[in-house]
Amino acid sequence: MTKIDYKKELDSYQAKNHELRIVEVPKLQYLMVDGHGDPNTSQEFKDAILALYPVAYKLKFASKQDLGKDYVVMPLEGLWWADDMATFTTARDKSKWDFTLIIMTPDWVTQDMFRQAVAKVAEKADTPVSLGKVRLETLDEGLCVQTLHVGSFDDEAEILDEIHDDFIPNNGYKMTGKHHEIYFSDFRKVSSDKLRTILRQPIKEVVV
Repeated sequence: MTKIDYKKELDSYQAKNHELRIVEVPKLQYLMVDGHGDPNTSQEFKDAILALYPVAYKLKFASKQDLGKDYVVMPLEGLWWADDMATFTTARDKSKWDFTLIIMTPDWVTQDMFRQAVAKVAEKADTPVSLGKVRLETLDEGLCVQTLHVGSFDDEAEILDEIHDDFIPNNGYKMTGKHHEIYFSDFRKVSSDKLRTILRQPIKEVVV
């Protein structure tokens, strides 16, 4: 049985360190949980992670056992936004951030499979407190600019400022969707200077 690794199959998961690149991101399906606050201190952030992964692995095992389709569980990703996007760059304030943590899931995973996976996780004695917040939805980001950032999350502000206020407007685009991060490193285990994160911003052409 072939095991699919979408990190290698999809161009939207490819990026080089601080090389800004415009990509067309296909419509993809994700497990999602919403929350608010500083990811370093927010309990909602921690609870979201603890709810997403058990469901993701239940779906992987169900897909392999019931459908004969095996795949690598994808990395954690985050959609981030705030009333004032400057809280991500020049006026950085993590406490003002809203987020949706997501894990990409193959398109053959159905809502019925999702509900069954959630039910199985709920049977465990240590049921995640945010399990009821997990949902399965598609996200259609379309045209985006992205780059790979290697280093601490706290060092993202400079490259994000370049993306938001330089690259995007100077190339005839404007921001549309939410700031998107893809975490290739487990930030609970990897030192901050070695973290590998794709930074992505959906865009659209400015009509003159």
